[in-house]
Amino acid sequence: MKKSAIVSIVLLLAGATLGQQLPSGDAKLGTHGYDAFEKPQACKSCHVDIYFQWQQSMMAQAYTHHWDEIEYFDLAVEHAKVDPSLKGAVDGCNGCHTPMAYMAGDVTPPRPSENSRANESVNCEVCHTIVGWSGDVPYNFSFQTSPGRIKYGAKPGLVSPHHETQFLDLYQQTEFCGNCHNEKSPFGAWVKSTQIEWKEGPYAAEGVPCQTCHMPKALSRNAIMAEEDLVAQHLFHGAHDPGKLAGTVELRMHPDEREIPYDGTVLISVQLFNGKAGHKFPTGSVEDRIVWLHVTATDSKGRTYHLPVDRKGFDGEEYTIAGDVLAYQDMGIPKGIADFAGVQRDGVPAGNRIFRMPYFDPQGRMTIMQWNTQSFGVDYRIGPRETKIETFTWRLPEDIPVGKVTFQAELFYQKLVKPVADFLGVPEEESEIMPINFANTWIEVYE
Repeated sequence: MKKSAIVSIVLLLAGATLGQQLPSGDAKLGTHGYDAFEKPQACKSCHVDIYFQWQQSMMAQAYTHHWDEIEYFDLAVEHAKVDPSLKGAVDGCNGCHTPMAYMAGDVTPPRPSENSRANESVNCEVCHTIVGWSGDVPYNFSFQTSPGRIKYGAKPGLVSPHHETQFLDLYQQTEFCGNCHNEKSPFGAWVKSTQIEWKEGPYAAEGVPCQTCHMPKALSRNAIMAEEDLVAQHLFHGAHDPGKLAGTVELRMHPDEREIPYDGTVLISVQLFNGKAGHKFPTGSVEDRIVWLHVTATDSKGRTYHLPVDRKGFDGEEYTIAGDVLAYQDMGIPKGIADFAGVQRDGVPAGNRIFRMPYFDPQGRMTIMQWNTQSFGVDYRIGPRETKIETFTWRLPEDIPVGKVTFQAELFYQKLVKPVADFLGVPEEESEIMPINFANTWIEVYE
């Protein structure tokens, strides 16, 4: 066995042993002060590229991001004041969104406008001092941390003039990500399960971990004094990156006949293939996110018609077809609104197919408050390498002109359901409509 392999195994076992002696999850509350962790600016002095990559990622904004601030302070914190049994779970939000604040016992942390160290969110030190995790499945910040002079990572044999470095195989495993990208609510519901979805999918079987797509390697320098090498880029691009979202799902469509009489009916089929994401789409905070398919027809005189999706008849399908219904009534609890009627559930054209998994509160009402989630509706998301087929049966209008009719299918995504965003005063960029993909087909109408 090569010496480097022996060293790697020794360091891995040392890290595992160290991890077993350290607290994880809720037990980390108040275990380390802020001073135990260096500021990102200290890392910037050597790791310039990596610092700026991190700075523009959601890792650097996990606590300061506008929707996260509104959701946490205006909903979660206020809800825990009404129902103190939720305080532990609400405090635990910080275990992933600003781990240093949680480990410092700084809960509830100051608002981002106060510029405390909680604003560092998930910084360099948080990740590179992790030495293990506990439990059978990583979730709810189950990572174990050992802050100090040693910084851990995925490459053996590195030397730094500022700190010691050690290789740990954990940094190449998806469980590292699962510590925060899997989450259980206080009711035991898996309100985030991205790493679990990956593990159950085809990419896990092929040995393609999260890091391959979200930290792609490129020939560069990981420090200003280092030689060029393949370096994992600290991009962490995902649900907030238009480039990452674009083309996630491929669309194709076709009619059942090319030539249709003016008083006939056409059946349009749309195939949606998740060829890009190694987990379900959408994933993560699925209670917030919405993906929908919008199909239109345009006749030879330029008139446009919206086509509603055909129903399939499965249980819970009503939550997957846009309608004019109210939901999210439990937001009235933290907002202090008695008998709150809710807001519009979908905010997209009625009849569109929605790819989602609805979350339900203890009263069985649809919710966007993950800490108040007890159960789920039908999971109608698109799995990795899964193809879904949606059909649209359209009886041609009586006055449709002869000639060519073109059809367009468009798949859209929103990070936050717009009626919720509007109700809570979330900046419009968080509910912007982001295009994923489109497809076209046509028929010829004759007399």
